[in-house]
Amino acid sequence: MSSILISEFITSQALETLRASHEVIYAPEIYKQRAELISALQHSDALIVRNLTQVNQELLNGAPNLKVVGRLGVGLENIELPACAQRNIKVIPATGANAESVAEYVIGTALALTRGFLPATAQTLSGGWPRPHFSGYHEFTGKTLGVVGFGSIGRVTAQKALAFGLKCLAYDPMLSGQSVDVGGTAVPLVTLDALLASSDAVTLHLPLLPETRGLFSAASLDNMKHGACLINTARGGIVDEKALAERLRSGRLGGAALDVFEKEPATDLSHFAGLSNLIATPHIAGVTSESNDRVSQMIADEVIQFLRNSK
Repeated sequence: MSSILISEFITSQALETLRASHEVIYAPEIYKQRAELISALQHSDALIVRNLTQVNQELLNGAPNLKVVGRLGVGLENIELPACAQRNIKVIPATGANAESVAEYVIGTALALTRGFLPATAQTLSGGWPRPHFSGYHEFTGKTLGVVGFGSIGRVTAQKALAFGLKCLAYDPMLSGQSVDVGGTAVPLVTLDALLASSDAVTLHLPLLPETRGLFSAASLDNMKHGACLINTARGGIVDEKALAERLRSGRLGGAALDVFEKEPATDLSHFAGLSNLIATPHIAGVTSESNDRVSQMIADEVIQFLRNSK
Protein backbone atom coordinates (compact mmCIF):
# COMPACT_ATOMS: atom_id res chain seq x y z
CA MET A 1 0.00 0.00 0.00
CA SER A 2 1.40 3.38 -1.06
CA SER A 3 1.67 6.34 1.30
CA ILE A 4 0.18 9.74 0.36
CA LEU A 5 0.80 13.04 2.15
CA ILE A 6 -1.69 15.88 1.61
CA SER A 7 -0.27 19.19 2.80
CA GLU A 8 -3.20 21.50 1.99
CA PHE A 9 -7.00 21.39 1.86
CA ILE A 10 -8.76 18.66 -0.12
CA THR A 11 -12.48 17.84 -0.08
CA SER A 12 -13.79 15.07 2.17
CA GLN A 13 -15.07 12.96 -0.72
CA ALA A 14 -11.71 12.98 -2.47
CA LEU A 15 -10.00 12.21 0.84
CA GLU A 16 -12.24 9.17 1.31
CA THR A 17 -11.41 8.02 -2.22
CA LEU A 18 -7.69 8.14 -1.42
CA ARG A 19 -8.06 6.46 1.96
CA ALA A 20 -10.00 3.58 0.44
CA SER A 21 -6.88 2.23 -1.25
CA HIS A 22 -3.86 3.98 0.29
CA GLU A 23 -2.31 5.08 3.56
CA VAL A 24 -3.02 8.80 3.79
CA ILE A 25 -1.60 11.50 6.02
CA TYR A 26 -3.89 14.52 5.81
CA ALA A 27 -2.18 17.57 7.36
CA PRO A 28 -3.65 20.66 5.65
CA GLU A 29 -1.54 23.13 7.68
CA ILE A 30 1.79 21.29 7.61
CA TYR A 31 3.12 23.41 4.74
CA LYS A 32 3.62 26.16 7.35
CA GLN A 33 6.13 23.99 9.27
CA ARG A 34 8.86 23.17 6.78
CA ALA A 35 10.82 20.75 8.97
CA GLU A 36 7.70 18.79 9.89
CA LEU A 37 6.65 18.65 6.24
CA ILE A 38 9.98 17.24 5.10
CA SER A 39 10.00 14.76 7.96
CA ALA A 40 6.50 13.55 7.06
CA LEU A 41 7.60 13.01 3.45
CA GLN A 42 10.40 10.57 4.28
CA HIS A 43 8.26 7.53 3.46
CA SER A 44 5.67 9.08 1.13
CA ASP A 45 5.12 7.87 -2.42
CA ALA A 46 2.83 10.78 -3.33
CA LEU A 47 2.36 14.40 -2.30
CA ILE A 48 -0.79 16.44 -2.95
CA VAL A 49 -0.53 20.25 -2.68
CA ARG A 50 -2.25 23.49 -3.59
CA ASN A 51 -0.20 26.64 -4.20
CA LEU A 52 1.36 27.27 -0.78
CA THR A 53 3.55 24.17 -0.44
CA GLN A 54 6.94 24.89 -2.00
CA VAL A 55 8.03 21.74 -3.79
CA ASN A 56 11.71 22.50 -4.34
CA GLN A 57 15.04 20.66 -4.27
CA GLU A 58 15.26 20.87 -0.49
CA LEU A 59 11.92 19.14 -0.10
CA LEU A 60 12.68 16.52 -2.75
CA ASN A 61 15.96 15.67 -1.02
CA GLY A 62 13.93 14.67 2.02
CA ALA A 63 11.49 12.54 0.01
CA PRO A 64 13.48 9.59 -1.39
CA ASN A 65 10.37 7.53 -2.26
CA LEU A 66 8.36 10.28 -3.90
CA LYS A 67 6.92 9.30 -7.29
CA VAL A 68 4.15 11.82 -7.98
CA VAL A 69 3.01 15.32 -7.00
CA GLY A 70 -0.66 16.17 -7.48
CA ARG A 71 -1.45 19.88 -7.76
CA LEU A 72 -4.93 20.95 -6.64
CA GLY A 73 -5.04 23.71 -9.27
CA VAL A 74 -3.30 24.57 -12.52
CA GLY A 75 -0.43 26.96 -11.72
CA LEU A 76 2.90 25.25 -11.14
CA GLU A 77 5.03 28.16 -9.90
CA ASN A 78 5.42 26.55 -6.46
CA ILE A 79 6.79 23.33 -7.96
CA GLU A 80 10.35 23.10 -9.31
CA LEU A 81 9.60 21.15 -12.45
CA PRO A 82 13.24 20.55 -13.52
CA ALA A 83 14.05 19.09 -10.09
CA CYS A 84 11.01 16.80 -10.32
CA ALA A 85 11.94 15.76 -13.85
CA GLN A 86 15.48 14.93 -12.77
CA ARG A 87 14.04 12.51 -10.22
CA ASN A 88 11.42 11.24 -12.71
CA ILE A 89 8.66 12.49 -10.40
CA LYS A 90 5.36 12.95 -12.20
CA VAL A 91 3.60 16.30 -11.67
CA ILE A 92 -0.18 16.25 -12.24
CA PRO A 93 -2.10 19.56 -12.37
CA ALA A 94 -5.91 19.74 -12.31
CA THR A 95 -6.10 21.12 -15.84
CA GLY A 96 -9.54 22.46 -16.74
CA ALA A 97 -11.24 21.49 -13.48
CA ASN A 98 -11.77 25.09 -12.32
CA ALA A 99 -12.38 26.62 -15.76
CA GLU A 100 -16.10 27.18 -15.23
CA SER A 101 -15.53 29.08 -11.98
CA VAL A 102 -12.80 31.29 -13.45
CA ALA A 103 -14.87 32.03 -16.56
CA GLU A 104 -17.84 33.09 -14.41
CA TYR A 105 -15.59 35.42 -12.44
CA VAL A 106 -14.32 37.04 -15.65
CA ILE A 107 -17.77 37.63 -17.13
CA GLY A 108 -19.21 38.80 -13.82
CA THR A 109 -16.46 41.29 -13.03
CA ALA A 110 -16.26 42.57 -16.62
CA LEU A 111 -20.00 43.26 -16.53
CA ALA A 112 -19.80 44.97 -13.12
CA LEU A 113 -16.91 47.18 -14.26
CA THR A 114 -18.51 48.09 -17.58
CA ARG A 115 -21.77 49.15 -15.91
CA GLY A 116 -20.09 50.91 -12.97
CA PHE A 117 -21.80 48.89 -10.26
CA LEU A 118 -19.07 49.52 -7.67
CA PRO A 119 -19.03 53.34 -7.69
CA ALA A 120 -22.83 53.37 -8.06
CA THR A 121 -23.16 51.27 -4.91
CA ALA A 122 -20.76 53.47 -2.91
CA GLN A 123 -22.49 56.71 -3.95
CA THR A 124 -25.98 55.34 -3.34
CA LEU A 125 -25.10 54.05 0.13
CA SER A 126 -23.57 57.40 1.02
CA GLY A 127 -26.91 59.11 0.41
CA GLY A 128 -26.46 60.15 -3.20
CA TRP A 129 -28.75 59.38 -6.11
CA PRO A 130 -26.39 59.55 -9.11
CA ARG A 131 -28.83 58.16 -11.67
CA PRO A 132 -28.05 60.70 -14.42
CA HIS A 133 -24.31 59.98 -14.22
CA PHE A 134 -24.64 56.22 -14.51
CA SER A 135 -27.11 56.44 -17.38
CA GLY A 136 -24.05 57.36 -19.44
CA TYR A 137 -22.44 53.94 -18.93
CA HIS A 138 -22.68 51.32 -21.68
CA GLU A 139 -24.27 47.93 -22.24
CA PHE A 140 -21.90 44.99 -21.97
CA THR A 141 -23.58 43.09 -24.80
CA GLY A 142 -21.90 43.69 -28.13
CA LYS A 143 -18.54 44.71 -26.67
CA THR A 144 -15.27 42.94 -27.47
CA LEU A 145 -13.49 40.71 -24.98
CA GLY A 146 -9.81 40.08 -25.62
CA VAL A 147 -8.58 36.76 -24.21
CA VAL A 148 -4.82 36.65 -23.63
CA GLY A 149 -3.87 32.98 -23.34
CA PHE A 150 -6.25 30.63 -25.12
CA GLY A 151 -5.94 27.33 -23.28
CA SER A 152 -8.75 25.48 -21.53
CA ILE A 153 -9.78 28.36 -19.24
CA GLY A 154 -9.49 30.99 -21.96
CA ARG A 155 -11.73 28.97 -24.28
CA VAL A 156 -14.41 28.36 -21.66
CA THR A 157 -14.35 32.09 -20.92
CA ALA A 158 -14.74 32.88 -24.62
CA GLN A 159 -17.64 30.44 -24.90
CA LYS A 160 -19.50 32.18 -22.07
CA ALA A 161 -18.68 35.59 -23.54
CA LEU A 162 -20.03 34.61 -26.95
CA ALA A 163 -23.24 33.33 -25.35
CA PHE A 164 -23.53 36.70 -23.62
CA GLY A 165 -23.47 38.45 -26.97
CA LEU A 166 -19.87 39.59 -26.89
CA LYS A 167 -17.32 39.50 -29.66
CA CYS A 168 -14.04 37.73 -28.85
CA LEU A 169 -10.43 38.07 -29.91
CA ALA A 170 -7.63 35.80 -28.74
CA TYR A 171 -3.87 36.03 -28.43
CA ASP A 172 -1.73 33.01 -27.67
CA PRO A 173 1.90 32.73 -28.82
CA MET A 174 1.66 28.93 -28.64
CA LEU A 175 -1.11 28.75 -31.24
CA SER A 176 -0.89 29.09 -35.00
CA GLY A 177 -3.51 29.76 -37.64
CA GLN A 178 -6.01 32.54 -38.10
CA SER A 179 -8.72 31.46 -35.67
CA VAL A 180 -9.84 28.86 -33.12
CA ASP A 181 -13.27 27.24 -33.21
CA VAL A 182 -15.21 27.74 -29.96
CA GLY A 183 -18.61 26.11 -29.98
CA GLY A 184 -19.02 26.64 -33.70
CA THR A 185 -17.79 30.24 -33.67
CA ALA A 186 -14.39 31.17 -35.12
CA VAL A 187 -12.51 33.31 -32.59
CA PRO A 188 -9.80 35.27 -34.46
CA LEU A 189 -6.19 34.85 -33.35
CA VAL A 190 -4.49 38.24 -33.46
CA THR A 191 -1.34 39.91 -32.23
CA LEU A 192 -1.26 41.23 -28.67
CA ASP A 193 -1.11 44.83 -29.89
CA ALA A 194 -4.13 44.31 -32.13
CA LEU A 195 -6.07 42.69 -29.29
CA LEU A 196 -5.29 45.51 -26.85
CA ALA A 197 -6.26 48.20 -29.34
CA SER A 198 -9.64 46.61 -30.12
CA SER A 199 -10.86 45.13 -26.82
CA ASP A 200 -13.27 46.78 -24.39
CA ALA A 201 -12.17 44.27 -21.73
CA VAL A 202 -9.02 42.16 -21.59
CA THR A 203 -8.75 38.96 -19.56
CA LEU A 204 -5.47 37.21 -18.76
CA HIS A 205 -5.03 33.42 -18.76
CA LEU A 206 -1.26 32.99 -19.02
CA PRO A 207 1.21 31.09 -16.84
CA LEU A 208 3.87 33.11 -15.05
CA LEU A 209 7.05 32.49 -17.03
CA PRO A 210 10.16 34.62 -17.61
CA GLU A 211 8.63 35.81 -20.89
CA THR A 212 5.25 36.70 -19.34
CA ARG A 213 6.52 38.36 -16.15
CA GLY A 214 5.76 42.06 -16.47
CA LEU A 215 4.06 41.54 -19.84
CA PHE A 216 1.41 44.10 -18.89
CA SER A 217 3.83 46.93 -18.23
CA ALA A 218 3.05 50.63 -18.46
CA ALA A 219 3.62 50.46 -22.21
CA SER A 220 1.23 47.54 -22.70
CA LEU A 221 -1.42 49.16 -20.53
CA ASP A 222 -1.12 52.32 -22.63
CA ASN A 223 -1.75 50.23 -25.75
CA MET A 224 -5.15 49.23 -24.40
CA LYS A 225 -8.28 50.92 -25.69
CA HIS A 226 -9.09 54.07 -23.74
CA GLY A 227 -11.55 53.24 -20.95
CA ALA A 228 -11.09 49.48 -21.29
CA CYS A 229 -11.09 47.09 -18.35
CA LEU A 230 -8.44 44.55 -17.34
CA ILE A 231 -9.22 41.27 -15.55
CA ASN A 232 -6.37 39.20 -14.16
CA THR A 233 -7.11 35.73 -12.78
CA ALA A 234 -3.79 34.29 -13.96
CA ARG A 235 -0.75 35.38 -11.94
CA GLY A 236 0.05 38.70 -10.32
CA GLY A 237 3.55 39.02 -11.70
CA ILE A 238 2.18 39.45 -15.21
CA VAL A 239 0.83 42.95 -14.42
CA ASP A 240 2.73 46.00 -13.20
CA GLU A 241 0.42 46.89 -10.28
CA LYS A 242 1.65 50.45 -9.75
CA ALA A 243 1.39 51.28 -13.45
CA LEU A 244 -2.14 49.86 -13.46
CA ALA A 245 -3.10 51.88 -10.38
CA GLU A 246 -1.92 55.09 -12.06
CA ARG A 247 -4.05 54.41 -15.14
CA LEU A 248 -7.11 53.52 -13.09
CA ARG A 249 -6.71 56.69 -11.04
CA SER A 250 -6.31 58.92 -14.11
CA GLY A 251 -9.24 57.37 -15.97
CA ARG A 252 -7.00 56.10 -18.77
CA LEU A 253 -8.47 52.65 -18.04
CA GLY A 254 -12.08 52.19 -17.03
CA GLY A 255 -11.55 49.54 -14.39
CA ALA A 256 -9.79 46.38 -13.33
CA ALA A 257 -10.52 43.16 -11.49
CA LEU A 258 -7.51 41.58 -9.82
CA ASP A 259 -7.75 38.15 -8.23
CA VAL A 260 -3.99 37.64 -8.12
CA PHE A 261 -1.14 39.86 -6.96
CA GLU A 262 2.62 40.19 -7.19
CA LYS A 263 2.92 39.06 -3.56
CA GLU A 264 0.42 36.72 -1.95
CA PRO A 265 -1.09 36.98 0.57
CA ALA A 266 -1.36 40.61 -0.57
CA THR A 267 -0.91 42.49 2.69
CA ASP A 268 0.09 45.87 1.20
CA LEU A 269 -2.05 47.16 -1.64
CA SER A 270 -1.75 50.82 -0.67
CA HIS A 271 -1.01 51.78 -4.28
CA PHE A 272 -4.66 50.96 -5.04
CA ALA A 273 -6.06 53.03 -2.14
CA GLY A 274 -9.16 55.07 -2.89
CA LEU A 275 -9.97 53.48 -6.25
CA SER A 276 -13.66 52.86 -6.89
CA ASN A 277 -13.08 51.22 -10.27
CA LEU A 278 -11.13 48.25 -8.91
CA ILE A 279 -12.40 44.84 -7.82
CA ALA A 280 -9.81 43.10 -5.64
CA THR A 281 -10.32 39.52 -4.46
CA PRO A 282 -8.04 37.06 -2.61
CA HIS A 283 -7.26 34.51 -5.37
CA ILE A 284 -10.79 33.08 -5.39
CA ALA A 285 -11.75 33.15 -9.08
CA GLY A 286 -11.27 29.42 -9.47
CA VAL A 287 -12.32 28.50 -5.94
CA THR A 288 -15.96 27.55 -5.55
CA SER A 289 -17.60 24.61 -3.85
CA GLU A 290 -18.15 22.96 -7.23
CA SER A 291 -14.65 23.56 -8.54
CA ASN A 292 -13.12 22.34 -5.27
CA ASP A 293 -15.04 19.09 -5.70
CA ARG A 294 -13.90 18.70 -9.32
CA VAL A 295 -10.28 19.63 -8.65
CA SER A 296 -9.97 17.39 -5.59
CA GLN A 297 -11.63 14.38 -7.19
CA MET A 298 -9.64 14.73 -10.40
CA ILE A 299 -6.31 14.76 -8.55
CA ALA A 300 -7.35 11.92 -6.22
CA ASP A 301 -8.32 9.75 -9.18
CA GLU A 302 -5.22 10.57 -11.22
CA VAL A 303 -2.79 10.05 -8.33
CA ILE A 304 -4.39 6.68 -7.57
CA GLN A 305 -4.17 5.70 -11.25
CA PHE A 306 -0.53 6.76 -11.47
CA LEU A 307 0.44 4.82 -8.34
CA ARG A 308 -1.37 1.77 -9.64
CA ASN A 309 0.41 1.92 -12.97
CA SER A 310 3.84 2.54 -11.40
CA LYS A 311 3.91 -0.73 -9.46
